[in-house]
Amino acid sequence: MLQNNALLAQLKQDIRDNTPRVEGVIKATEKGFGFLETDNGESYFVPPPAMKQVLHGDRVEAVVKEEGDKTSVEPDTLLEAGLDRFIARVQKREGRLGIVPDHPAFKQALKARIKRDIDENAIGDGDWVVARLVRHPLKPDDRAFFTQIDELVAKSDDPAVPWRVTLARHALEQASPEAGDDWPLRDEGLDREDLTDEPFFTIDSEKTRDMDDALRIDSRAEGGWRLTVAIADPTAYVEENHAIDHEARTRAFTVYLPGQNVTMLPEVLADDLCSLWEGCNRPVLACELNVEADGSLGDYRFFAATARSHAKLAYDAVSDWLEGQSEWAPDTTIGEQLKALRDLTEARTAWREEHALVFKDRPDYVFDLDEAGNVLNIRTEERRIANRMIEEAMIAANACGADLLADKIGHGIFNVHRAFDPEKAEAAHEFLADQNIEVEREALLELPRYRELKRELENREDPWLDARLRRFQGFTSMSAQPGPHFGLGLSAYATWTSPIRKYGDMVNHRLIKRVLKGENAPAEASQSLTEQLTERRRLNRMAERDVKDWLYVRYLGDAAKQQQEFDAEIVAINRGGLRVRLIDNGATAFVPAPLIHSDRDKVVIDDKEGRVQVEGEERFKLGDAIRVILTEAREDTRSLVARPAA
Repeated sequence: MLQNNALLAQLKQDIRDNTPRVEGVIKATEKGFGFLETDNGESYFVPPPAMKQVLHGDRVEAVVKEEGDKTSVEPDTLLEAGLDRFIARVQKREGRLGIVPDHPAFKQALKARIKRDIDENAIGDGDWVVARLVRHPLKPDDRAFFTQIDELVAKSDDPAVPWRVTLARHALEQASPEAGDDWPLRDEGLDREDLTDEPFFTIDSEKTRDMDDALRIDSRAEGGWRLTVAIADPTAYVEENHAIDHEARTRAFTVYLPGQNVTMLPEVLADDLCSLWEGCNRPVLACELNVEADGSLGDYRFFAATARSHAKLAYDAVSDWLEGQSEWAPDTTIGEQLKALRDLTEARTAWREEHALVFKDRPDYVFDLDEAGNVLNIRTEERRIANRMIEEAMIAANACGADLLADKIGHGIFNVHRAFDPEKAEAAHEFLADQNIEVEREALLELPRYRELKRELENREDPWLDARLRRFQGFTSMSAQPGPHFGLGLSAYATWTSPIRKYGDMVNHRLIKRVLKGENAPAEASQSLTEQLTERRRLNRMAERDVKDWLYVRYLGDAAKQQQEFDAEIVAINRGGLRVRLIDNGATAFVPAPLIHSDRDKVVIDDKEGRVQVEGEERFKLGDAIRVILTEAREDTRSLVARPAA
């Protein structure tokens, strides 16, 4: 009877069907036990023996077990492995090869083998590698965890480890694309105006090499200004579907990291042939636009041209001169233009504040590194008048580009930003009502109404309210169709002013050129392209953040040993504690709940509301200014730990 497989299988299925089960994600702890967290927020204890069958991040189905008043779960079905392709460090012990995944939740080494085409002698203890999980004990026929090393990323003593490891983690290219030096100009059917005698100028950071915008401005007799924005034209060299075009499409953006740029285009193009160097004739795509005295945009025209920059200027030098703080001065012709551009900027800013929206100024933090990658200093760079001048010129030019593409083509690569995700709008509406802010739900989804709401919220100057509302807000995405950009308060926005470093801008260049040549527009960009551009931008930003976190830990190691104090701002609150940003250098540190008060039970954290109570009284909330003491700089997890100073 026991040999009746069908009956036995049915019996097993009946037992399974009548056994309580849950599905969720495994969260490991340093003490050997873990938790299974379900999608609806429930949490189940996973005892140490059961944790040996799973890894942090695994999505599993588990059996619920009741023993007295204690409930636990035992994972028995793997739904999705938490590890697939990952970064790890090699561990060689007594002839045994293992790897430790580079993640705070992983402490144990996993058994490993080396891919056949890799020299085993080239990989040593402590080296950084890319690996894959090839066996999992919850998979059929697998009895234990096993991994394969697919790539050596960096030796343990390589000073470039932060950059090499971060780029590998996000599957980003380690170096700029290579190409030959033969790049003829390809301008079939396109007439270029000669602007080489016009006194264009560039304003960038002093070390910038890929200069993609030059400006020319005149004050009009009837009031207002005529601004010409000349943009580098890589599509004059790179034909669509050329191998380098495919490579640029894959990379999507230039990756900017502290101390290193990985260009989207070959450096011979990005830093030389296309870059608008002073005194060099360059092919450009240009937009001549009229700005009225009140800052509103008037007529515009796009055209192809050959231009020459007559001055390479730097942000700080221009700002110092305009503010009367510098002995340096540009020549008269350029100086008159800089003053006119300053006046245009003030007019445009005032117009956008009334009719659109203006971002709040936030400083940039610049890392000064030596040749070995050590951080010598972290400088705070405020957005000064010269930065704002370039920003306003680019916003105006991109608004014109969006208008042209929407009107003449009907599609392109647009930056679309809706303030609130539709599925979160109702929750945001309820939150505002709780704060006695009466507003119709449509004000969260319709641009004209949102502008009014945003101005009202800014007038309150409540950091907590602003920070809490961000939980409901959406992100900027790429779209083939025109759509509103709530962050700028514009009905449509399409960038074409950075084609050296953004593939979407190259796509828009080609579309604008079709309009200029009177050609029919090609088919709309595929959704896969816009999704890829959006995803690639996300990965680039994560890579920049990760490298900075690594450098912050190295730079602030001594400060942590000395228990130095810093002014900070609370930027996030979760169940474990506070996340703060140090004002002096932009570093992010975590303040765990046990460091808020010696008795953890006296600390009540409301992560949904962004508030923390200590001994029954509110002590901290999102957006608060706080003084903290740095206590740890952990390079293994690239994290800083702090505690309140008082």
